[in-house]
Amino acid sequence: MGFIKLVKNKAYYMRYQVKFRRRREGKTDYHQRKGLVFQDKNKYNARKYRLVARISNKYVMCQIVYSTLKGDVVLESASSSELPRYGVKAGLTNYAACYCTGLLLARRVLTKLNLADAYAGNDDVNGEYYEVEENDEGPRPFCAYLDVGLARTSTGARVFGCLKGAADGGMSIPHSENRFPGWDTEEKSLDAEVHSSYIFGEHVADYMRTLEEADKSAYEKQFSRFLKAGLAADDMEDMYKEAHQKIRADPARAKKEDKKYNTVIKGRRQRLSRQQRQDRVKQKIASFERTLAADEE
Repeated sequence: MGFIKLVKNKAYYMRYQVKFRRRREGKTDYHQRKGLVFQDKNKYNARKYRLVARISNKYVMCQIVYSTLKGDVVLESASSSELPRYGVKAGLTNYAACYCTGLLLARRVLTKLNLADAYAGNDDVNGEYYEVEENDEGPRPFCAYLDVGLARTSTGARVFGCLKGAADGGMSIPHSENRFPGWDTEEKSLDAEVHSSYIFGEHVADYMRTLEEADKSAYEKQFSRFLKAGLAADDMEDMYKEAHQKIRADPARAKKEDKKYNTVIKGRRQRLSRQQRQDRVKQKIASFERTLAADEE
């Protein structure tokens, strides 16, 4: 039997340090987070904002977040679950929905910071590269950095739809155009028409037409929510254009109605207040005194 070297000996285990919990769970890329959170010392604890874009199986969530020693603080947020209020009733996770969510977040946070009038953003949505310009007189644009988390940053990824929506909404986000849909790696240029078709959901409409011709049953199954909402392939572009206008007109969050819950459970006595408990004690004492007086007589 040959010599077996013991690599993980006692000295190894004595010096072993476990990684952060969210790294062990595979939720946070701390190398990426350090670059997004780190702030120069000569900026005197100025907040460094991040545009956090997360896409789940059902919705898209965009948030403006800054970090403190106690933890992250969310300045403002927007979700694609709010898009039905603006006319987008189905397809809440595609590229066009990501654009709408980013646009909604940008208009909402700029309204909150009183910058909505100074930086209206890009009204002519044509898929071309747009970057907000600083006003000569007045406040500087609101700046944030894209935080994609663990999502793959391949060309045409949906997280860049959130970026494009926020940039067109008037936020200053450092980016380039080489990750948008329609980027040609050979010519090193962006096809704005292709990018515009993604923003207005034309790629979804084309697939709807193709699938309807190829397999009617598969089309009805896959686009059941679209059919239930009464959406056809020809309605996609107009739906998203109208949604963009409604978002710019009213980006405020809808007020929730105060629901009254029935907290009284059948068979359970209602909780008494402090004054009611004191009165109850006085009644018991008075009743006891009356009973005692009657016995003495």
